[in-house]
Amino acid sequence: MEIVDLEIPGLKLIHPRRFGDQRGFFSEVYNRAALAEAGIATEFIQDNHSMSEREGTVRGLHFQRPPVTQAKLVRVARGRILDVAVDLRQGSPTFRRHVAVELSAQNWSQLLVPAGFAHGFCTLEPDTEVLYKVSAPYAPALDGGVIWNDPDLGIDWPVDASAAVLSEKDLRLPRLRDIAVPF
Repeated sequence: MEIVDLEIPGLKLIHPRRFGDQRGFFSEVYNRAALAEAGIATEFIQDNHSMSEREGTVRGLHFQRPPVTQAKLVRVARGRILDVAVDLRQGSPTFRRHVAVELSAQNWSQLLVPAGFAHGFCTLEPDTEVLYKVSAPYAPALDGGVIWNDPDLGIDWPVDASAAVLSEKDLRLPRLRDIAVPF
């Protein structure tokens, strides 16, 4: 397993190894001991799975407020996404900056998103399946988010606002400048 630090401290791109033969492949996609050895001591408690039928589906930008913040380990089992994490940690030198990476079934990479980030993604292919581990249970009262196309964030999304497929909830999210940042 190769682990790469990204431009914003705490964000990591993880490349699990795949072993292929005539049957297909085998891959160890999560190993708590290997991550701990690399300095990642996050304890994940739940696995989530989403399927988006249409290319241009946007989910996010979501976060969960303290005291039940969530770290995420995100990967794609089918299709491709542009995965985005926005640093919301006040006092961080990278506060309000983001990282965007392509995750796909082809490249087999994973993104580790620590607590204190808003997270979202846009599907780049139809029928895309995203799997992610979270470090805390969903707490509806602590659910928060920022509108995906907030112009202050400058995220270069691969879909126009008129063509993006979003939930009603995500369409109503505020801009970052209009919320009290909880981290």
